[in-house]
Amino acid sequence: MRYKLAVFDMDGTILNTLEDLADSTNYALKANGFPERTIDEVRRFVGNGIRLLIERAVPTDTDKELTDKVFDTFKEYYKTHCAVKTRPYDGIKDVLSELRKAGCLTAVVSNKADFAVQDLCKDYFDNLFDFAIGEREGIKKKPAPDSVFEVLSKLNVEKADAVYIGDSDVDFATSMNAGMDVIMVGWGFRDAEFLREKGVKRIIKQPSEILDIILEK
Repeated sequence: MRYKLAVFDMDGTILNTLEDLADSTNYALKANGFPERTIDEVRRFVGNGIRLLIERAVPTDTDKELTDKVFDTFKEYYKTHCAVKTRPYDGIKDVLSELRKAGCLTAVVSNKADFAVQDLCKDYFDNLFDFAIGEREGIKKKPAPDSVFEVLSKLNVEKADAVYIGDSDVDFATSMNAGMDVIMVGWGFRDAEFLREKGVKRIIKQPSEILDIILEK
């Protein structure tokens, strides 16, 4: 194997969570008297954690107190509606199974709230990840490499023996900040043209290519 550990982003990389994020955002906006957002707008807002998602979704002149209220509404709703329309991308579970059969460790690092990361991993990928962590209070979010380093420490793997896999500019920056190799996917929340503008050189088109790279098929 080329790598001992594959660290995956969640939203846009292994799970298509966009519709549930958009539905929860619009529920919170409508409940607090604000106009709803299109799914393409929400696509642009995600990637830096749910707090920034809400800050971007509310009107630009919204004060902190009202933003906090929308955020609280979102969190409560999303806790019970985070897996209504969410689905794994085709082929991802097969890739994870093959990696584990080959002896490659697997992990998730996400800017999604940690409670949702744990629930979604259990619901869709039970026993397919060795470790998973999401956004937690006091821990810097991606693109800071802190959570990635936590995974490396937990699983006792050097960063030279690990690869980071993601779909967004945040993920690309995370890999650079961590000093790790990266695999960027083209089926997620950012299109290929946008990623290339951010400096991404190679973008894979289907999950099976992850196996080609890691297992050197």
